[in-house]
Amino acid sequence: MKHSIPTYDLSDISKHRFHIKRMDRNTYHAEDILIDKGIHRDSHYIFTFMESGHVKMMVDFNIIEAKNATIFCVLPGQVHQGLLMDKVNGWFVAIKSDLVPDTVRSVFEESLEEIQPLTVDKIWVEKLSSTAAILHTFYKDEMQASKEGSLVIQSLLHSFIGIFALIYSKENSSQIGNENRSLQLTREFKIMVRQSYKSMKSPSEYAEKLNISRGYLTEAIREVTGKPAQHWIHQEIIIEAKRLLAFTHLTVKEIAYELGYNDHTYFSRLFSKLEDQSPSEFRNANR
Repeated sequence: MKHSIPTYDLSDISKHRFHIKRMDRNTYHAEDILIDKGIHRDSHYIFTFMESGHVKMMVDFNIIEAKNATIFCVLPGQVHQGLLMDKVNGWFVAIKSDLVPDTVRSVFEESLEEIQPLTVDKIWVEKLSSTAAILHTFYKDEMQASKEGSLVIQSLLHSFIGIFALIYSKENSSQIGNENRSLQLTREFKIMVRQSYKSMKSPSEYAEKLNISRGYLTEAIREVTGKPAQHWIHQEIIIEAKRLLAFTHLTVKEIAYELGYNDHTYFSRLFSKLEDQSPSEFRNANR
């Protein structure tokens, strides 16, 4: 157990801003991708397309399981661990955040629900497989060395992850074309919270950044999610607290400071109130 959760950067596996690998028994051991790293998080996105096989993994304390043709995305900062990979065939793409188009990032980072694996039908399997295969053939140093080659690679890469975003957005009950102001505000608020929860703890601070009143923000968030704005701020704080409690040796006091609380006793009371157990009780139960 360490004083920080291992965080891997894309530079650990590639000198480029993205990396693509074929997953099958003929090319390499698929287990190397998920199993060998143990509990960790990445500073980049991971887009996984499984044509066939069986995968089980832990993502932020949730057990995710997928079989056969499935797509899934792990966001930067999420703590995860591979638990099972059996007869997996498909593609694995890791990509730096700044290379992911805003339209794709918004689908995942502003999602109002937890991201789950999605089953894909035969038509999408064919499209994803062919796009990934072409992208893989261009994943060569000589192609990335020229402007023209880089443009081709970037277009193919955007096509591949764009298909992920398209499929996930279709699964979202709130279609973009039907978004009202409350839903737009909720999405903006939630992505802002993910970025700033350590330094901004009050709905008033987010309302000010969004140039609206606290009352309007609270009303909009509650209309869309059924929960007040403060609930979602606390959610981000609590999930990071749980990560640090379960997977590091940091003391409760050190975790409180890490999360932006000067008063660690206040943090402990807040955690206990929201989780019906103290930080120490959670740590003991999840070691």
